[in-house]
Amino acid sequence: MAYSYEPHYFEDFEEGKEFQSVGRTVTEADFMMHSALSGDWTELHTNSEYAEDTQFGQRIAHGPMTFVQSTGFVYRSGIVERTAIAFLGMNYMDLPNPVFIGDTLSQTMVVSERKNLGSRDDAGLVVLEIEMTKQDDTVVLEGDMKFLIKTKSAAE
Repeated sequence: MAYSYEPHYFEDFEEGKEFQSVGRTVTEADFMMHSALSGDWTELHTNSEYAEDTQFGQRIAHGPMTFVQSTGFVYRSGIVERTAIAFLGMNYMDLPNPVFIGDTLSQTMVVSERKNLGSRDDAGLVVLEIEMTKQDDTVVLEGDMKFLIKTKSAAE
C-alpha cells in the first residue's frame, strides 16, 4: 500500500480503513536529540558500556522517544495534515519490545472509531489503532491515538 495520502477530513475516515507509514531508521542522533530535549540522560539510553551489562546488551530507545516516532509517522503520512485540530491523547499504549540504534521502524494505522460530537459540528473524533514494528516485524508500540478532525463543512 502506498504511503502518500491526501489530508482526510472527518467524513473521509471510515472505520476499518488502514494506512501504512514509510520506514525510518533510528540513529545515534535520535538518541542524543531526545536526551537533550527531554533532559533524560539515563545510562540505559546514553552509556554503551553500562548498557552492555544489561539484559538488552546495548542501549535502548527511551519509551517516550518511541512514542514520538509513532506520532511522527501519523503526521508524516499526511492523513491529518491541516485537518487535525488537536491530538486528544490515548486510551492505552504498550511498549512490548525495545528499539535499538539501527532498527528501522514503520507502522500501521487503522481507523477504529469515528464519532460525531454533539457539542460541535466543525469537527469529530477519530481514533487510530497503532502498531509500530521494526524490520523483523517485532512489535515495539501498540496503542490508539485520538484526534479531533475538521469536517469538510468547516473547511469551506
